[in-house]
Amino acid sequence: MVMVKSAALFAQGIMGSAPMLLPIVGMFAIFYFLVIMPQQRRQKKWQATLAQIKPGDKVVTSGGLTGAIMSVKDDAVVLRVPPDNIKIEVVRSSIVTLTTAEDRP
Repeated sequence: MVMVKSAALFAQGIMGSAPMLLPIVGMFAIFYFLVIMPQQRRQKKWQATLAQIKPGDKVVTSGGLTGAIMSVKDDAVVLRVPPDNIKIEVVRSSIVTLTTAEDRP
């Protein structure tokens, strides 16, 4: 008899906590679809853009340097920075803005 009562109380406890977990699960799902998923899409798109950079593209780095790409290496690019045409090697991940030759008038 005691086992039956404890099993019933256990089942009631599980069923009693399920409605409290539903809003938390719902908030997580909304957060995932509104914040995490779009950010992952943007990140994949930006990584694909960085993989396709080529000489002649104009870029801005995270340090504020603007210049044209002279050459592309595995994980770095060589920039030509005006006005003295200084060549600087920077890593690809430091590029924050990209203007391709086709984008310019």
